[in-house]
Amino acid sequence: MSGLENVLASVGRWIEANVCVDTVRISRPAAGPPVYNPDTGQNEYPLDTLIYEGPGAVQGGTAQSEMSAVPDAGQMWIQETRSRYRLLTPLTAPIAAKDDIISVAAVHNPANAALLGRSWIAQDPGRAATLEAIRITPLDQNQAPREAT
Repeated sequence: MSGLENVLASVGRWIEANVCVDTVRISRPAAGPPVYNPDTGQNEYPLDTLIYEGPGAVQGGTAQSEMSAVPDAGQMWIQETRSRYRLLTPLTAPIAAKDDIISVAAVHNPANAALLGRSWIAQDPGRAATLEAIRITPLDQNQAPREAT
């Protein structure tokens, strides 16, 4: 292992110990049509597949330039913002695929409880590089449904 690789491994261990302190979950949405459940009398969609649950962190963007307005066919208006976030996970964690759903299962600090109940969608697969200290996956926050007024 070269000197630079040793430094990156040390930095990665430090980030894992000091930044990736919450429990994150990566799930892959199930494919296929709903299936009728005779016990409940309801159609039920297949369960999502759990890809990873373990140490990680979800961080929001810090620059106004990381917010962009894009058309969204599901909205009543044309301009819908995209919220730029990033998921940090250890290099040993599986790589999130595009469209995987990310959530925070537990927070280390009760003051960060606002992360619970939210979900994000992976915009692209987890980034990869020749030299890495931590895995970074770009995210967009799933928009909460709007309340009727």
